[in-house]
Amino acid sequence: MATLKACVQKMRNDGFYPVYIRVTHNRTTQYIKTDKMVTRRELSKGKDITDPVVLQFCMKLILDFNARLNMVDTRGWTARMVVDYLQRVDEDLCFSDYARRHIGGMIDAGQERNARNYQLALQHLERFMGTTRVKFSQLTSATVAKWIRSLEQTSRAKEMYPVCMRQVFRAATVELNDYDTGVIRVKTNPWVKVKIPHADCPEKRAISAEACRRFFSAALPESKMRSPLPELGRDVAMMVLCLAGINTVDLYNLRKVDYHGGIIHYRRAKTRKFRADGAYMEMRVPEIIKPLFEKYASAAGSEWLFNFHERHSSSDSFCANVNSGIKKICESMGMRKEDWYCVYTFRHTWGTVAQNDCGAGIDEVAFGMNHSAGHKVTRGYIRIDFTPAWELNERVVDFIMFSDHASKQAVREEESGVFRLSPKMLIKAAAFFRGKCLASFEDIGCSNIDEVIARLVAELPSEIPPRCIVQFKIVNCDNGKVAVYERQKGKGF
Repeated sequence: MATLKACVQKMRNDGFYPVYIRVTHNRTTQYIKTDKMVTRRELSKGKDITDPVVLQFCMKLILDFNARLNMVDTRGWTARMVVDYLQRVDEDLCFSDYARRHIGGMIDAGQERNARNYQLALQHLERFMGTTRVKFSQLTSATVAKWIRSLEQTSRAKEMYPVCMRQVFRAATVELNDYDTGVIRVKTNPWVKVKIPHADCPEKRAISAEACRRFFSAALPESKMRSPLPELGRDVAMMVLCLAGINTVDLYNLRKVDYHGGIIHYRRAKTRKFRADGAYMEMRVPEIIKPLFEKYASAAGSEWLFNFHERHSSSDSFCANVNSGIKKICESMGMRKEDWYCVYTFRHTWGTVAQNDCGAGIDEVAFGMNHSAGHKVTRGYIRIDFTPAWELNERVVDFIMFSDHASKQAVREEESGVFRLSPKMLIKAAAFFRGKCLASFEDIGCSNIDEVIARLVAELPSEIPPRCIVQFKIVNCDNGKVAVYERQKGKGF
């Protein structure tokens, strides 16, 4: 056990002696300075403190220090370690400062895009707390739960932001707490009692091949700019679609050395840090977009494949401008704002058309889109041949750009439309109660559903009890569509 005693050392120039707590442990000595002072009058001949007020203060401090040391095993400590523990044990550490260091470490490790999510989460937490110096002690379960509730209206951030901050908190407990010696600087863990909600399932962004054809054949909005955004948006969307849904960040980062023999070689930025194969991919460039490669070629002395770096400061800026251009085209096409496309629409579309209209399996689509597959061990054994992905990409491009075949998605969208009638259509209708057909007819002349149901109701027997449900099945004999309706006696008929 460490020995603690109030003492003084050297006299200052003004004649006062600063008071220290001397810590002796394992034949080493350190001192903890207090805010008390004494003069020569309050010292004995042996320089022991005689002032009762200072002695009382120091005794309380020593009792407190001893109580703290009794809670840990100090047998292997030095006096320096004891002093560090006593001085830091009550220090209120700043979570914001630690989080910024953690995010800086992620950036140094090459995780810039992931670090940006952590930065956004920290900024939102600081805005909620009203300070840029959030303390660990402020992050109680109740406070964190209120912060998460403030994110309820978001679709993705309500899960991503808390998960990011929880990871920072866990890293802090590992780094700052020494469980071997019992030095616990982060004493609470609010995440034990907090439930993080799941992000909303993202809406499927894929569009049909017919919609793709309309988009790429649409007239570009007029512009006085030499390089208007709609033109950039259309061209990049074409490259994304025709390169198996490549991400814009990977297009932006392509270098001249990555393109040779008509093939681009790249590592997917989103997952290269987390996959054993570095998310490596080779994709043959289809003939349809080779003119775009020439159109956006960088200057002779540049290392980059495209000139996107000359107009855009970062991959995020590039993606934002591409999306703006795509939305301007959608607006000029008269589309509703909620239906406007983004560049990711064409990545989703490639995968959907490949599976639905080109007969590819899920594994083939994942391989072509450079997704992490479940065959991690096998991928480490073999030298991968990317030819199947090239062939699938060619089939997708041919189906969308060089055919007028109806896509399955467009057929399903048409079939899921509103059931409509006209007097010229041949209608076959029947009314069922408890599975028995009580009335039916096959005729033309009905303009809407209500007319068909009214005609069947006139033939129903009067014995059907009130408030019972009757099913009405209507078949449009011209197009084969079927619709079923229910009505309650006394309310619906």
